[in-house]
Amino acid sequence: MKRALMNSVKGYTWARFRKDLLAGIIVGVIALPLAMSFAIASGVKPEYGIYSSFVAGIIVSVFGGSKFQIAGPTGAFIPVLLGIVLTYGYQDLLVAGMMAGVLLCLMGIFKLGTLIKFIPRPVTIGFTAGIAVTIFMGQVGNFLGLTGMEKHESFIDNMKEIWIHIDSWN
Repeated sequence: MKRALMNSVKGYTWARFRKDLLAGIIVGVIALPLAMSFAIASGVKPEYGIYSSFVAGIIVSVFGGSKFQIAGPTGAFIPVLLGIVLTYGYQDLLVAGMMAGVLLCLMGIFKLGTLIKFIPRPVTIGFTAGIAVTIFMGQVGNFLGLTGMEKHESFIDNMKEIWIHIDSWN
């Protein structure tokens, strides 16, 4: 372990450190507001997005497989996290996150990432487009300044909620 650590810092200069520091600041400037906005869209407080981005950044830095790896929040989690928060609450969101992390580690250990090649491209594109529509429509109420709206797990129920409160736009 000590030898691997020494080999990884061998030849590391102050010039490289300055470049790494600048890259880290740029990634942080972009990732932190993004993490906060994803937390808000997921139905949790913005500070939870900041906490999760710090923890994820440290985990990726320590266990990542590349010197040049960058990790950040992804919009694909918003509908999933919102569904968990609405159904089970904040406390169980942490449990679900830990369970997902364990599953991801097991998938990495057993090299199950290669199974993605068996999922057709249209399925992946449709999934991504569906998430984009769900996130966009979830923000229409905020854009219009609608008040008194409740968040629902169902897309149709959320659209009904927008229609019911459309007269409160600001």
